[in-house]
Amino acid sequence: MNTAQAPARRGRPPKIPRENADTKAHLIRVGLETLTEFGFSATGLDTILKKAGVPKGSFYHYFKSKEAFGIALVNAYDEYFITKLKKYLTDSSTPPLERLIHFTQSAIMGMQKYQYKRGCLVGNLNQELNHLSNEFKTRLLQSYVAWQQQVEQCLNEAQQQGTLAKSVNTKLMSEYFWIGWEGAVMRAKLTQSSKPLTLYTEMFLRALLT
Repeated sequence: MNTAQAPARRGRPPKIPRENADTKAHLIRVGLETLTEFGFSATGLDTILKKAGVPKGSFYHYFKSKEAFGIALVNAYDEYFITKLKKYLTDSSTPPLERLIHFTQSAIMGMQKYQYKRGCLVGNLNQELNHLSNEFKTRLLQSYVAWQQQVEQCLNEAQQQGTLAKSVNTKLMSEYFWIGWEGAVMRAKLTQSSKPLTLYTEMFLRALLT
């Protein structure tokens, strides 16, 4: 019986291919990290691929174009962000309006963590509408509507608990919140300061309770 072992392979160790789902998720993760800091139009695909360590041929296996990749990034970001909103805005142990404050405080800490270099992906893309297709624009609007619904539900609960007047139009105020909040995020990036975010939060709450 031959018990001799095969000779050890010399040179580089064999490459272990990354699972398809892992590669796609890795591309999305690197894309989110990059585009929350830099613009979509200004960021070349090669920059993202180099950072991810993925060849261009593999990229097109998962995404038919850069725009398809961008929409996939919005989908992933939207899923993450709605989960975050629900964490704060549906916290039944906290009064509804305080939940909104907790969310804004968490967002401020997130921007501070990255020295105000990263912002909101959807807000960033909103600055590049001239370069985006109608499909892309529609997807961004869908994100805003979904976020508005989360705030609206929180404000409705405040009305039910008697901490917010019944006369307040919660649908319009939830839309107003995101219109102003995205502007505050952009100003915070510009000034490298949380002041625009805390100021907007304070003024929004005053408008609610006036």
